[in-house]
Amino acid sequence: MTVTTYQVQGMTCGHCVSSVKTTVGAVPGVTGVEVDLQAGSVTTTGTATTQAVSRAITDAGYEIVSADDAVGRSLPMASGAGGCCCS
Repeated sequence: MTVTTYQVQGMTCGHCVSSVKTTVGAVPGVTGVEVDLQAGSVTTTGTATTQAVSRAITDAGYEIVSADDAVGRSLPMASGAGGCCCS
């Protein structure tokens, strides 16, 4: 099982948190999702690939700034459009 933390831009409210948590939680292999609005982070546990989780976050309309796995390695990320769904 892998723990990965993504720094995400564009989440500004509770609806954003719920949207990201639901979208990422539906990715095959994700067994846990924690979203910290204040820190702008999404932490996943499970066997899902970084690319699959990244795609889910960007498809939900948010921009990934970085991703780090549990041992602190920075993982390459593609960025998305960014921006709150409420704007």
